[in-house]
Amino acid sequence: MGSGKSTTMRFIARRLQEAGQQALPIHERTAPHPVRATDELEHWFEPWREATPQHLAKRALARWTDFVEAEQHADAIPVMDGQLFHGDLTHLLLMEAPPALMFDYVDALAAVIAPIAPLVIYLWQNDVEAAVRTVCAERGPAWIDYQVNWKLAAPYCQRRGYEGLEGLIALYRDYRRLTDALFERLPLAKLAIENSAGDWPDYEGQILHALRVAQSG
Repeated sequence: MGSGKSTTMRFIARRLQEAGQQALPIHERTAPHPVRATDELEHWFEPWREATPQHLAKRALARWTDFVEAEQHADAIPVMDGQLFHGDLTHLLLMEAPPALMFDYVDALAAVIAPIAPLVIYLWQNDVEAAVRTVCAERGPAWIDYQVNWKLAAPYCQRRGYEGLEGLIALYRDYRRLTDALFERLPLAKLAIENSAGDWPDYEGQILHALRVAQSG
């Protein structure tokens, strides 16, 4: 949350367009979303109420498969905000999916998207607690209550007794351990940026370099 996903998506789309290439920015709030499997559920923000982790992972892979097939025949380059680890993977964690299922899901997803030669950009902060407290301070009490009331009601958090802001921080420590491990094993072009210093000119330079390498490879 607040790591710069949307900012990065808009930056990449703009620079691609400035370079004469068509770009298709896909924000996480796009509705309907082309790959997010929870969109099909009545309780999309609480998928544990009507789906199993196995069902959600299977449906997500089907959505990604359809998306990749369509993109192979499209002119615009899709620039997606967060959906590899954000979105359905976050829900799988909240649903208390077994770790093996989540690793198998991301392995299968990497294979599905490999034909469109994606570049995966992983934005992270070394101090999870500081990062969560910063975004909470920026977005205010109402947003904090929304996050706490939604995410900490999930089976994963309930079983561990996570409560309040401290519980949200504990959840994101767990999430970071998971996504660190998943990112490490991704067999795709990728770039990790520790962005707690907020030096966006430097980060944007790294991204542009990685994009040139990925597009020429």
